Amino acid sequence: MLFNSYEFIFAFLPITFFIYFYLNYKKFTIISKGFLVFSSLFFYSWWNIIYLPLILFSMIFNYIIGNSFHKHTLNISNKFILIFGIISNIALLGYFKYSDFFIENLNLALNTNIGLLHLALPLAISFFTFQQISYLVDSYKGETKEYDFLNYALFVTFFPQLIAGPIVHHKEMMPQFEDSKNRVINYRNISIGLFIFSIGLFKKVVIADTFALWATSGFDNATTLNLFEAWATSLSYTFQLYFDFSGYTDMAIAVALLFNIKLPINFNSPYKATNIQDFWRRWHITLSRFLRDYIYIPLGGNRKGEFRTYNNLLATFVLGGIWHGAGWTFLFWGFLHGVAIVIYRAWSSLGVKLWSWVGWIITFNFVNIAWIFFRAKNWEDAIKVFGGMFSLDNVVLPPFLKSKLIILEQYNIEFGAFITNIDANKDIVLWLIAGFIIILLFKNSMEQLKSFKPTLLNSLIFIVAFVISFYKLSGYSEFLYFRF
Repeated sequence: MLFNSYEFIFAFLPITFFIYFYLNYKKFTIISKGFLVFSSLFFYSWWNIIYLPLILFSMIFNYIIGNSFHKHTLNISNKFILIFGIISNIALLGYFKYSDFFIENLNLALNTNIGLLHLALPLAISFFTFQQISYLVDSYKGETKEYDFLNYALFVTFFPQLIAGPIVHHKEMMPQFEDSKNRVINYRNISIGLFIFSIGLFKKVVIADTFALWATSGFDNATTLNLFEAWATSLSYTFQLYFDFSGYTDMAIAVALLFNIKLPINFNSPYKATNIQDFWRRWHITLSRFLRDYIYIPLGGNRKGEFRTYNNLLATFVLGGIWHGAGWTFLFWGFLHGVAIVIYRAWSSLGVKLWSWVGWIITFNFVNIAWIFFRAKNWEDAIKVFGGMFSLDNVVLPPFLKSKLIILEQYNIEFGAFITNIDANKDIVLWLIAGFIIILLFKNSMEQLKSFKPTLLNSLIFIVAFVISFYKLSGYSEFLYFRF
């Protein structure tokens, strides 16, 4: 079920909200938790009920493993149990996500013809797998406090963060459900939640989905791209992904807040970053936390010398890239970011600092270029866009400039339809300018959340954003991170 759908906004969410708080009002605390778990599983099954047994099996398996650390029900060392649990989770994720990728490359390397499995990727498997791996590690370290299965099921399935994060820790979620104050309707949280939800909805259905049209045309449909079309394509996807993921995060945090649950911040104006390290402190913050705590630090972190640190950073980002998708382009995207982090760390050790605006230009353009490999379905599409961005052999300028710049024709610069290959018109320029203004000059949603007051202006923003978004809900448009 999509946050940006009529059935979620006008049926599922209000029904779940009122029944949950009614059960709490009647002091049926256990039943209210059970209802929230049932509702979350219904929300998950709306996509494809065939994968419901998978998430149920995963929950039961990880609950038993996590519980065994403290009840000592198995006559095996805790470390062996932890390794078994982690490998089992990775194997489940790997089977569904990477089987065909492995078979394709095996066929290519050995000249075999093994048939592909063509497995559909179960919704949210990457997110609930990582979340449960973190639970196993935290349980192994003794950082989890209670082991009731109903609470554990609620921790895994709570629908605002189930599909695409944030990736949360057991210890930062369950105390909130146990707090009796959170079982009562909080009207301030409702007003904040609805305000942030409307902003997130607007980001998704109005801004992100508009940029998606040009990004799709450039990456998937166009056979060639001139200089401006290539840059417009890459920037369109850069903004599409930003507003799509930012919009989802806003809506997830807002919906959780309606239930008096505060999810961790997952998105903090990453395109304002002035270096690549700063970018990863702002983009998908809970994934960065997971990669740091459960991959980078166990590999040795920065404790074993500079060379080992660089290797650990590179390995962490390569694994982060392949987590996003089964393809060499995803791996290469992770590799690029790993190399960038290594270069930044080496540069910082020299004590030389760039002006902030120079750092921003370098960081933004690097991120924009790297997203090409993240988005492209294959190497050919990536090279098409990347090559067009840096080729001066195919420059087309708008026809109204011909009379003033006619001299440029001797340098093989043409005048004519300069953005038609991506089905765009001059409006794309205004959208790109607006995109830059929003990401650089406006407060992000989390900053607005902290300073929110139920003023007339905020009420007007909510109404306008929601009404405009309401009329854009007619089409089906899933969030990009649902694919990962």
